[in-house]
Amino acid sequence: MSTNINDYIVKTEQKEWQPLVEKGIHYEGIFVQSLKFDPEKNRSTTILLKFEPGASYPYHNHPAGEELFILEGDAIIADAHLKKGDYLYTPPNFKHSVKSENGCLIFFMIPEEVEIL
Repeated sequence: MSTNINDYIVKTEQKEWQPLVEKGIHYEGIFVQSLKFDPEKNRSTTILLKFEPGASYPYHNHPAGEELFILEGDAIIADAHLKKGDYLYTPPNFKHSVKSENGCLIFFMIPEEVEIL
């Protein structure tokens, strides 16, 4: 393990947003930046998601739960309207969809890959 703190800093302003594509499915209007990649799981476990106005992510399950924080804008998750500054923890096997009418930026910690239902 490196003891140089610079090896653990992600400069998000220097990273490009990537279209969200999972298992060959492109989710229009949603973009991602990986903050923490877990090589053992071969996936990002901490990410930023940017939703353009009107974008949505389908109904899905979180086998290991999730944590998220709304950094900008607002989103509707399981019929709850979350705004800038709101935090949400969902327990394991919590199912919901996500939609943003006005666009948003969300910080996510997702220990296990989601399952689209």
